[in-house]
Amino acid sequence: MSSIPTETVSPGKASLFYDPKIRGYVYQIVLLAVVGFLIWSAASNAIENLRAQKIASGFGFWNNAAGFDVNQKLIPFSASGSTYGQAFFVGLLNTLLVAAIGIVLATIIGFTVGVARLSGNWIIAKLAMIYVELIRNIPLLLQLFFWYNAVLKPLPDARNSIHLPGSIYLNNRGIILPSPQFAPGFEAVVIALLVGIAAAVAFVIWARGQQAKTGKQYPNGWIALALVVGLPLIVFFATGRPLSFDYPQQGRFNLTGGVQIFPEFVALLVGLSTYTAAFIAEVVRAGILAVSRGQTEAAHALGLRSGPTLKLVVIPQAMRVIIPPLTSQYLNLVKNSSLAVAIGYPDLTQVFMGTVLNQTGQAVEMVSITMAVYLTISLVTSFAMNIYNKRMALVER
Repeated sequence: MSSIPTETVSPGKASLFYDPKIRGYVYQIVLLAVVGFLIWSAASNAIENLRAQKIASGFGFWNNAAGFDVNQKLIPFSASGSTYGQAFFVGLLNTLLVAAIGIVLATIIGFTVGVARLSGNWIIAKLAMIYVELIRNIPLLLQLFFWYNAVLKPLPDARNSIHLPGSIYLNNRGIILPSPQFAPGFEAVVIALLVGIAAAVAFVIWARGQQAKTGKQYPNGWIALALVVGLPLIVFFATGRPLSFDYPQQGRFNLTGGVQIFPEFVALLVGLSTYTAAFIAEVVRAGILAVSRGQTEAAHALGLRSGPTLKLVVIPQAMRVIIPPLTSQYLNLVKNSSLAVAIGYPDLTQVFMGTVLNQTGQAVEMVSITMAVYLTISLVTSFAMNIYNKRMALVER
């Protein structure tokens, strides 16, 4: 049989658009063009509206006189000699203050309640459950109104202040505490405190390394406490006790002396801390439940009691599950602090986007700066928590 020759047909060249890589590039270029057009249109519209309203753009207002005062300030600020730029830093520091203290308090409360929800004591577990279900299901804004209008405002006036132990007075103007007075030589106490903290951290890291190598445990808590507290106390007495207190005095009509903590700050701090702690408690409970029951049983078989088992075995493993959602709760607390404008706390939003914006009319600049500040704070918080998360993550061998 003779073979019939076959012709080789070469496939035609496919269109470039059918190449997934080329098609992906085209889609990205089109998307960037659309986004760029939208940004350009929004910016042009904003500039045109500002010109129509005869509002000058730019940051020339930064060094203009503010002409208003702020009740709570961590840096010098007055209505007569301060600028809008200084008002920005006053609001920023107030925001950072309530956010930093709120994160610490929310973490302590949240971990305590989260562990309590798993307690074998029925009353403690149910009380923790009631706290979580009650607090996290009520809007934060309403809780702020509750603490400010229903708890702090009805307190007696300054003339009839409630006297608490330690020369602390409570009234509708806030909490009046003894004011610290620093004498020369107190700088040495601060340096001793910083050295003690650094030494305590270094010792704890070394002790954990030794425990991992040899299994030997050191009294980390007591030694850290001696370094952080004992060393500054020794320097404090050695320098002649360079710290005294100005105690508030109850007068006939008012209080004199001391330092005042305003009710707006107290209401915001308590509201943010308790609200965020309810969510942190559920994060902690979920993290603990994610650890295998066998870990607890193995620790008990080695003779560890419930407390050391939770501290040394369960919590360290649960942190790998806890940290990512815990970071989100920290970010929520920082962003929720902007609700301070509802109760008059002079944070960044209230001072800069409120008073300064009303006086200058520089809406675009004010909103842009405020958004950039909150974005920066959130990114820094996320960066720090991501570093901690990497340290706690399991390392594959």
